[in-house]
Amino acid sequence: MHRSHPSISRRKHLMKEMMEDDYALPTEAQQIARVISSRGNNLHEVETVEESFLVSMPNKFRKSMWVKRGDYLLVEPIEEGDKVKAEICKILTPEHIKEYTKAGIWPDKFTKKPVPEEGTSQSKDDSDFEDDLLPNTNRPVNRDSSDEEEDEETSSEED
Repeated sequence: MHRSHPSISRRKHLMKEMMEDDYALPTEAQQIARVISSRGNNLHEVETVEESFLVSMPNKFRKSMWVKRGDYLLVEPIEEGDKVKAEICKILTPEHIKEYTKAGIWPDKFTKKPVPEEGTSQSKDDSDFEDDLLPNTNRPVNRDSSDEEEDEETSSEED
């Protein structure tokens, strides 16, 4: 079973390289970008402060790394970039974001969070927020009261 060890250590090395702890600030060529969507084939649509475009995941990271919508990346322009303008250099962790904010280079555009994540309690506040966001008058909500009463009696009295 010696075969799996090199790939595991290689993967760990790649993870470390991709999510580096060095917190080096971006070079002039690199940009901070937020993932908008995944396009398949290791392509992701990202937005920077000025524009949105496609970036590719480098070959060496493809088997071990993945990014999702809302992740922040450091991207670097690629020469042949027509539709795909840049390549992912690094996936930014909350620690990177702290360091970049301290250094004054984190874009304001990415500071405003669309959903309040910090400081809200998970129980009541969250469901209230959800209800305000997406009122669904079509069907009763069976979240916390008993099923029998929910349908007829409480749906008319709720508001």
